[in-house]
Amino acid sequence: MQEFLTAALSFPAMLFSAALVVVIAFWLLVLAGAADHHTFDADLDTDLAGIGGVPVTVSVSMMVAVGWFTALTGSVLLHRSDATGTVRAALAAGILAVALLAAWAVVRLLVRHFRRFFADEPPPSRQDFVGRVCTIRTGSVGTDFGQAEVAAADGSTAIVQVRQLTPADTAFTAFTAFTAGSSGLLYAYDEAGEFFWVSPYDRALDPGPPPAPERPHRRTPPGRRTA
Repeated sequence: MQEFLTAALSFPAMLFSAALVVVIAFWLLVLAGAADHHTFDADLDTDLAGIGGVPVTVSVSMMVAVGWFTALTGSVLLHRSDATGTVRAALAAGILAVALLAAWAVVRLLVRHFRRFFADEPPPSRQDFVGRVCTIRTGSVGTDFGQAEVAAADGSTAIVQVRQLTPADTAFTAFTAFTAGSSGLLYAYDEAGEFFWVSPYDRALDPGPPPAPERPHRRTPPGRRTA
């Protein structure tokens, strides 16, 4: 046990030991529901290193685990050797390089096999809100002002900027003024202005899904009585 602790707390294994503690703490937070394993997916690009296609936290965790085991094994062998001084320092640096290379190679190989289990999902887009019903949150909506609350497919809600054409801006004479709490339909998104065009929407007029077709009644053949 003493040999294990000495090797784990010496260079270069100590670098991976500290990283391993952080990784274990992170996954404990994930299990407790205080963190998400996709937390750093948008901040790091692992495709350049050949380990993309899986969540960053998964690939980095595997790299730390493999690197720690390799560095720990090398540190144990180094402590059992008679190397001292410059030779010992050079061997320790070599162990660090081997551990990093082994971690990258092993994780890259594993990612190639497990990438199929992590299907690529398109990033969320504001275009996903087009066609959805929203609730107006401002007292009015015009061509230069207006906000509404809309629900995404996953159930989360967002406050978006909305605009409405006035009779002076369109050939249609019918115009319904929005008030806070009224419903609207997001029918288009303006990329330049970063807002949605909204039109009035009456939930009471929504026919809903079509009714299921009635099953035809089975007719009794002539000359046959039913019990």
